[in-house]
Amino acid sequence: MSRTLSRKKLVLTGNYASAYAALHSRVEIVAAYPITPQTTIVEKLDEFIETGKLDAIMVRVDSEHSAMGASIGASAAGARTYTATSSHGLFYMYENIWWAANARLPIVATYVTRTIAPPWNIWTDHQDFYTLRDAGWIIFMAKNAQEAYDLTIQAFKIAEDPEVRLPVGIAYDAFLISHTAEPVEMLNQDEADEFLPDPRNILPLLDPEHPYSVGNLPTAEQHYLLRKNMWDCMEASKKKIYDIGGEYTELSGRNYLKFIDCYKCEDADTLLVSIGAMAGEGMNAVDILRKEGYKVGHMAPRLIRPFPEEELIEISKNVGKIVVLSRGMSTGKGGILKDDITSALYKHKLRDIEVYDVIAGLAGMEVSDLDFIKVYKDVEAGKIDSKDVRFIRGEKYV
Repeated sequence: MSRTLSRKKLVLTGNYASAYAALHSRVEIVAAYPITPQTTIVEKLDEFIETGKLDAIMVRVDSEHSAMGASIGASAAGARTYTATSSHGLFYMYENIWWAANARLPIVATYVTRTIAPPWNIWTDHQDFYTLRDAGWIIFMAKNAQEAYDLTIQAFKIAEDPEVRLPVGIAYDAFLISHTAEPVEMLNQDEADEFLPDPRNILPLLDPEHPYSVGNLPTAEQHYLLRKNMWDCMEASKKKIYDIGGEYTELSGRNYLKFIDCYKCEDADTLLVSIGAMAGEGMNAVDILRKEGYKVGHMAPRLIRPFPEEELIEISKNVGKIVVLSRGMSTGKGGILKDDITSALYKHKLRDIEVYDVIAGLAGMEVSDLDFIKVYKDVEAGKIDSKDVRFIRGEKYV
């Protein structure tokens, strides 16, 4: 019987898929502090540990700041380390987010996206996750539970690569993915063991035999060199991510050869763009529009940092319009994803492509395939100007 035939396929929420990925990655330290909608990830991992399925230590901390602090200490000592949080928990953790990156620690974390208060709101919004984009973390955005599982396993191999040594975050939408169940095919444990390096080979930052200080006061030049080296390693990580994605594609049979999931883009004259759970609605919209005779495609970047601009340029070079639906914004500027796309196009001299900035799904508002269709048709009819930022209210968009 082939490995594929012997694999388990379970109906899992996105959170449980992440927990199983950490289990199969044989994490050694889990730093846990509960926050909706992330909590069931670490609860499931605690169950794995208590029942003997996972040989790991659960560090129950007193805050999210402490969760990343404990992760920093464990990773610096050479342990395979995992944590997870969301929304205000991520913000409380944020100081240590930078410490983890600047200390070049291969921590893997799941970030379940959730609206920032006030007022209190537990529904999905990408505003929290976007704060990671400048912090030196490699960042993925999963569009379903299967990707949450697959990307988490790949993340450990990426983070621990000696030529990368940067933390990796996997984000996905609250409830739409975190608590929605769907079939997820998992690797056998022996497949995961073969794919991932032995955690005992992680180079520890701290060595009791050769003690030295980490994070003390450097000269300005030393700090500059650190940040420049992080830039170089982030840029170099693209090839590593591609190669590891290729290995995982061959192993799993699922395609991770691209940083951008492109749907019917080949002959499109207009591209719709979204990330996370909205991408499924965008692809449904493309199918409907194609039946009506419109040449439209959809692209969903799954790698957010480093931004896959070369792949974006290759996909976009023959289109006339790109319509970006963002679930997060820079207040006073516009959609963050739209700015990433526009700056890449401008840099590569594709300045004739009109890019439309649509803010959608804020605070957990529903975004359906009909909303994508209406936005597209409004663009085609000239009702939306590429110089403007258009806000829509999901199903109430009229």
